[in-house]
Amino acid sequence: MKIALVTGAGSGIGRTVALTLHNAGWAVVLTGRRQNTLEETLAQAASPDRLLAVPCDVGDPAQVRALFDRAQQVFGRLDLLFNNAGIGAPPIPMDELTYDQWRAVVDCNLTGSFLCAQQAMRLMKAQTPRGGRIINNGSISATAPRPNSAPYTATKHAIAGLTKSISLDGRSFDIACGQIDIGNAATEMTEPMARGILQADGSMKAEPRMDLEHVGNAVLYMASLPLDANVQFMTVMATKMPLVGRG
Repeated sequence: MKIALVTGAGSGIGRTVALTLHNAGWAVVLTGRRQNTLEETLAQAASPDRLLAVPCDVGDPAQVRALFDRAQQVFGRLDLLFNNAGIGAPPIPMDELTYDQWRAVVDCNLTGSFLCAQQAMRLMKAQTPRGGRIINNGSISATAPRPNSAPYTATKHAIAGLTKSISLDGRSFDIACGQIDIGNAATEMTEPMARGILQADGSMKAEPRMDLEHVGNAVLYMASLPLDANVQFMTVMATKMPLVGRG
C-alpha cells in the first residue's frame, strides 16, 4: 500500500486529489488548517480506512515537523507529498497591499511548500525502500499573471524553481519531483471566474471552468508512475479559457 500526504485537503483541489488517491487504494494523510473541513473530506470517503486527518498550518515549521512525524508513526513511510495548500491576496493594486497580506501568501504558498518538501525528503531518504515522489501545485499564473495578483503570481513562479531544485537534489536519493499547473478548475476560489473576472485589457469576462475530477485523475497518473519515470511539468486546464494569448 502506498502512502500519500495531501496539504490543503479540506476543500477544492486538495480534497478531490485526496479522495481520488484513496479510491485508487492509497492511504492518505489529510492536512489543512481547520479540523472541521478535514472532517468533511473524511465524510465524503467511501470508507474512513486508510485516512488520517491532522490539522496543520504549513507555514509553521514546528507544526510541519509534527505533521510528518505523525504520518511516519501511523503509516511507517511516505511515498507521495502533494504540496497543494495555497491562498491568494485581495485582487487590488499591489501598491495598496499590506505587508501582512503579502506575507500571508508567501508563508502559505512558498514557505509552506518548502517546509513540507523538506520534511518529506527527510523521510524519503531514510526509509526502506528509499525514495518517493513530491508533486507541487503550481499555477499557469506564474507565467501568464492576472491583473492585481502579485503575491500569488510571485509565489507560484517561485514554486517552479523549487520543483526543479527538488528534482535535482532528490535525484541521488530516488526522489522524483513534478509540478502540475491547473487552469480554472471548478473550485470555490474560481467561482468569480464563472461570473466574470478582470482581464488584462481591462474588460470583465466570464471564463469556462473544468470539473475537478480531471485534476484528481491527472495527479493520480503522475503519482502512479514508477520512480524511474516522471512528469516534470503538466498543465491541465479548461480548454476554452483565455490562457493562450494572455501572456
